[in-house]
Formats: sequence, C-alpha cells, structure tokens
Amino acid sequence: MYEESLDAAEETHLRSLTTAEADGDERAVEAALRPKSLDEVVGQERVREQLGLVLEAARLRARTPDHVLLSGPPGLGKTTLAMIIAAEMSAPLRLTSGPAITHAGDLAAILSGLNEGDVLFVDEIHRMSRPAEEMLYMAMEDFRVDVVIGKGPGATAIPLEIPPFTLVGATTRAGLLPGPLRDRFGFTAHLEFYEAHDLDRIVQRSAALLEIEARPEGTAEIASRSRGTPRIANRLLRRVRDYAQVRADGVVTVDVSRTALELYEVDTSGLDRLDRAVLDVLCRRFGGGPVGVSTLAVAVGEERETVEEVAEPFLVRLGLLARTPRGRIATPAAWEHLGLAVPPTAEPTLFDPAGHEDMESE
Repeated sequence: MYEESLDAAEETHLRSLTTAEADGDERAVEAALRPKSLDEVVGQERVREQLGLVLEAARLRARTPDHVLLSGPPGLGKTTLAMIIAAEMSAPLRLTSGPAITHAGDLAAILSGLNEGDVLFVDEIHRMSRPAEEMLYMAMEDFRVDVVIGKGPGATAIPLEIPPFTLVGATTRAGLLPGPLRDRFGFTAHLEFYEAHDLDRIVQRSAALLEIEARPEGTAEIASRSRGTPRIANRLLRRVRDYAQVRADGVVTVDVSRTALELYEVDTSGLDRLDRAVLDVLCRRFGGGPVGVSTLAVAVGEERETVEEVAEPFLVRLGLLARTPRGRIATPAAWEHLGLAVPPTAEPTLFDPAGHEDMESE
C-alpha cells in the first residue's frame, strides 16, 4: 500500500472526503482531492515555478498579482490553480464562467461586487460576449468600467471605480481569445498532458486520502489508462475502488485494476467506448476514410460536438486518427489497434498537422 504521513492540510482533506463520501457526493469528493497549495501540485513543474515567482513577488510588494491566463485541455487543473492562487494570496475567490456573462451588465454587476485583492476566476473565458469582453479590457487595465445609462443620443456613461483585483481566466481554446484581451494578462501558462509517472503519484496520493489500500502496480495501471488527465485518473481510481470492494478483497492490485477497467470499457491505451466506436466505424464501415466528422457522429449515434471535442483530440494525439481537408482518416496504427490488417491504401502522409476542417459538403 502507498503510505504517506498526513500533515495538517491533508487531515483537513481527509475530513472533507469523509463528509463528502458520507453524503454520497461524487463532485464534493473530486473537489476534496484537489491540491490546496502549489507545493501539493504534482507535475507541471515549469508552470508551478513560474506561477510561484509571480505570487511571491506580489506578496513581497504587497500588491495584487498580475492577471493570469491558464489554457489547456479539460481536466488538467486550471480551476485548481485558480483556487490555489486565491489561497496563496489569502484572498477570496469569486467564480463565474464565460457563457454566464451574456451582457456587459452581467460583468459590471460582478466587478462592482469585488473587494480589493479578490481573485475573480472566469472559466471558459473565450465564450464571453463581445460587449463584456470590451468592458473587461478597461477593468483589467485601469480598474474602471463605464456603465452606460439610457440609449441613443441621451445615453450617459457613468465611470465606476473598481478596487485592484486579479483576474484568472481559463480556456480550452486560447486561439479564440481576441488579441487585445490576451495581451492584458500579465502571466499566461499552458498546461500540458501529464506523464504516466506523474499521474501515478496523483493516483497514489488520492488513494491515501480516500484510505484505499492500493499496490504500486495497481495505481500504475490506472495511471497508464488515464489519458494524461488527473480528473480522469481520480475518476477511474474511484471506479476501481468500487470493484475492489464489491468483487475482490478491497485491495487495488494490478489484476483488480485491469479487470475493473475492462468492465468499464477502458482499454490499455485509455480508449473508451466512444473512442473505439469512432475508430471501428471509420475503419470497418468507411474503409478508413476520408469521411466527415458529421457523418462519423451520425454513425456512432452521438452529436458532432461530442465526437469533435471529446473523442477526436485524444485519437489524434495517439496518432490513431488524422484530420485532412477531405475528412477524417484512420492511420495504420488505428487498424492495428483494432486488430485489423492495414490496407495498402492507408497513407500516414495524409495527416494534416494544421487540423483543417472538412471541406466536403454533408
């Protein structure tokens, strides 16, 4: 079993986990597993070092830190880092999301309620409305917004002073952020997918906090199938724990992990049911492509956005699927993964690194 001495912070984590599990709240359990300080964060060494310098310098100057932009795929810890920034600065954290800010007035109401030193976290910041973005420019730079009263020629702009605050923006698609908004962030960081050994440390830490008896080989097996994402690793750990408690002796071993993950349809490469369905349809029904993503979505019975945003990025990252101007194609590795003979027409040179959209009409 992975053993680790629990300090005061980890004991607090454990109490939170006990309460959450007693209430049957999976989301509360996931939140309680989050690191509470930069020292507890596993992986992302360069980002941790850079962010630590920004926060330490702000503390030494007794100033609010620069605005921070965090980008990267879902589940890598952007929200966790925002919480850590607030905790490290001993400041309250206000949370909202880009889709929730549909009008400039929504943002003005949020900003007017801030106190000096507060940390405002805006998730999916690239999905804010354009009027709200334009108001945010002035708020980030001058700590002031102009509230417009009335319409037409009689409209009056009333300046509203805002106390200094730190904006933490999170986005999964940094390329959609307007340049003027992106340039106003004093520190930007891109979170990368985690290596298997870092994920193993995360799984071991979570197992210790959840009081799960786990062998190193068992946690390593979970980590290797977690798609480089801590959120997925913690979710799979909880499902393997369920299997171990119900159908085994409660100990997470390598055999228990393999059997449980097979039951939950997560293969050795981390592909789940949807991933394999996309590959299977692409190879067996469409001969490896090219085929449009909308056609793929209909064939597997999912929405286009689900295939495009959930399954496709991971398949492309593993080199199993490629995006071309003519549509999606299966690479030779995809055929091999499904145990099929690679046809002579499978051309890895068709891979389009720019990731262009389909140019076919569907």
